This record gives sequence, C-alpha cells and structure tokens, in this order.
Amino acid sequence: MSEEIELTVIDDDKEFCELMEEFFSSHSKFSLAGIANQAEDGLKLIEEKQPDALILDLVMPGQDGVEVLKKLKQDKINPKMKIIVLTAFGQEKIIKQVSELGADYYIMKPFDLDKLAERITRLFASEDEKSLPGEIDLEGSEKEKEQHIEVRISKVLHKLGIPAHIKGYLYLREAIKLVFEDINMMGAVTKKLYPTVAENFDTTPSRVERAIRHAIDVAWDKGEQKVIRNYFGNTLTSSSGKPTNSQFIAKIADRLRLELK
Repeated sequence: MSEEIELTVIDDDKEFCELMEEFFSSHSKFSLAGIANQAEDGLKLIEEKQPDALILDLVMPGQDGVEVLKKLKQDKINPKMKIIVLTAFGQEKIIKQVSELGADYYIMKPFDLDKLAERITRLFASEDEKSLPGEIDLEGSEKEKEQHIEVRISKVLHKLGIPAHIKGYLYLREAIKLVFEDINMMGAVTKKLYPTVAENFDTTPSRVERAIRHAIDVAWDKGEQKVIRNYFGNTLTSSSGKPTNSQFIAKIADRLRLELK
C-alpha cells in the first residue's frame, strides 16, 4: 500500500459524495480512487482501481450495499480492501450480516468526517494496534444519533426565530424528533403526538398544542422571512398564511429526514 490510503466511495447521495470528495481530497493521508452513485459502477471501479478501502452506503436503489458486499466476497474482488459501511439504521441483524460479509467497520449516519478519517487510519495501523477481524464500530450509537438530531432541530428552530425560553420551543423540538423517528405519528397528532409530548413534559395535550401554536406565531411575526420561505416556500394552505402545527412539524421532520438520509 502507498503512503496515502486510496479510497473508493459508493453512495447514491450525490451531495454527500461531493462533501466526501472535498474532505478526503484535501486530507494529507488520503487519496480518492473514485466515487460511484450506483452499486454496479462501484464494483467496476473497485476492480479497476483496487483501492485500499471502500466507504459503502447500505441503503441504495437497485443493488444495495449488502448486495455489493455479497458480490465482493463471492467473486473475491480486491479481498485485502478494508470496508467501512455507512447506514442510518443500527439493527443488530444487519450489523451481524455485514460483519459476516467482510465489513471492517460499521458507522451510523450522521457522523463526523474527522471521526471517519480517524477510524479508517486506525484500520491501517501497525499489527499490534489493529482491530480484530470483523470488529464493528458502534461509535455512532443510537444515543449519539438522537443527540445529533436534537441539535439539528434546535438549530432549525433558532434559524426560524423561535426563542429557546418559551415552552413551545421545547414541545416543538420533542414533537419534531418523535415524527422524525416515526412518521406514523403525523397520522395521529391529537391522539398520539400531543399526548406523548405532554407526558414527556408532565403537562396536558391542549397546553402542548397552544404552546406550539404560539411558537409558530412568534416565528412568523419576528423571524427572518428569507429563512421561513426557504423552509416552507408556497406550501402553506391555511388562510392566515402560517402553517398549521401539523404542517410545521411535518415539514421540518421531512426536511431533516432528507438531509440525514
């Protein structure tokens, strides 16, 4: 292996790939053998370039990351290559499967790129420092992911002009997080979502609803209109020109879901 660690990335998220390319291209320890947005192109790239390491997203249209791992193992394509698997879901069954298929590390999205670079570097450390074969990285734990999501929601609410000291801010953050984790919550806002938030804050569903309405009113009256338009555009249907509680929660949760895919 050369002094630099040569990487290949297979991920269907083009914006994410651009971010990876920018980061690793400017990093002294790494070079990029190429990026592919589809499994088939990625497999060809690996056969041609024989990179030192592969960064592979599990969830992709067509052939997914698991199919790529199966193909690599079955055809013995670049068997010495280290494989880092990325995914947004930490299910024990999947972790076991990708480990058996040869993944060296398993990292949950979202994650810090510096941390990813550190993990890859560690894979190529001296023999006595290497991880055991098949070891799976659970650094991106569910708790870390939850904390990251809360931070992202807080930043959005701040951008929209909702002050952190009002109760509606806390209720909105919790409601958006719940919908982010379970989209079915939007089908039962009054029967399930508000009661769940209320229980978490030892209050009543009606107070949760009123406080969220007040927080949205504050954003529309005092928030930055450019930011509001960026998030909501012309999608509003209420006569007041403001989103309903449900529209607001659903829009932010959906936006975050796309960003953190």
